[in-house]
Amino acid sequence: MAMRDWLLIVLLGAIWGSSFIFNTVLIREIGPLWVSGLRVGIAALGCWSFLFALRKPIPRDAGLWVQLSLLGLLAYAIPFSLFPLAQADVASGVAAIVNALTPITTVIVSHFWFDGERATRTKSLGVIAGFSGVAILASPALAADSNSQLWAIGACLLATVCYAVSLNITRSYKHIEPTAFAAIALTGAAVATVPLAFFVEGAPAITRPETWGAALSIGLIATAFTFQVMYRILPRVGATNFSATTFIAPVSAMILGMSFLGEAIQPTHIFGMAAIFLGLLLIDGRFPRWLRQRRAA
Repeated sequence: MAMRDWLLIVLLGAIWGSSFIFNTVLIREIGPLWVSGLRVGIAALGCWSFLFALRKPIPRDAGLWVQLSLLGLLAYAIPFSLFPLAQADVASGVAAIVNALTPITTVIVSHFWFDGERATRTKSLGVIAGFSGVAILASPALAADSNSQLWAIGACLLATVCYAVSLNITRSYKHIEPTAFAAIALTGAAVATVPLAFFVEGAPAITRPETWGAALSIGLIATAFTFQVMYRILPRVGATNFSATTFIAPVSAMILGMSFLGEAIQPTHIFGMAAIFLGLLLIDGRFPRWLRQRRAA
């Protein structure tokens, strides 16, 4: 794989890690529904701008618009609400570590999907290792009987399930131009989330410039921009190489959280992340291949 592609993968992982920092900044002034509403709304505007600038065709099938809008709720609106909701009780680094479970929950969902990929023994071991990492992360909360932290970790885990289900559904829409797909799905998510945020949380009262900066950054950079890059390099580098972003995002979130938010890195964070990373290595086949090569040498 070309060095340019590796640099883009590192960049995407770092940006997605920063989204958890933006969430922490946003929830200081607005509720989680508004965090999601602003993110998908701003990202939708960004994607439409890309679409018109690139002069890509816009699908005109009304049924397709409804389907992609509903998919946007599952893939974007719900998880983008769950993570900031959880980050009221857990550090941004912890949320990012649990988010790294997405490929692992995808293996589980795909195994039971009607035309999904069945899990092998190695992938099953990866699932066990991944959830062992979550258990390690949750162990301090269990010891302290902290229900709020346990609920927060569960909310992050539920967000990864949303991602996993939506990824399996997305396979049916490979024929849709990626920029149009993202623009329509994000628009549907915004149309549903913004009115709900008004009803549940009221009108947002944003007084700090850093809140607006975080909203614009998470919408335009961490969502609209990264989606454009992702859709363009994924066919070129392949899913296995692209999955390296999953390793980079938690590290990025932990470093940024420690540097800018004063969040402490605990030993359980390191051990939990190591267990999840081991699970990811087992699932994408790199670690088993390395062991076989070592034995054959």
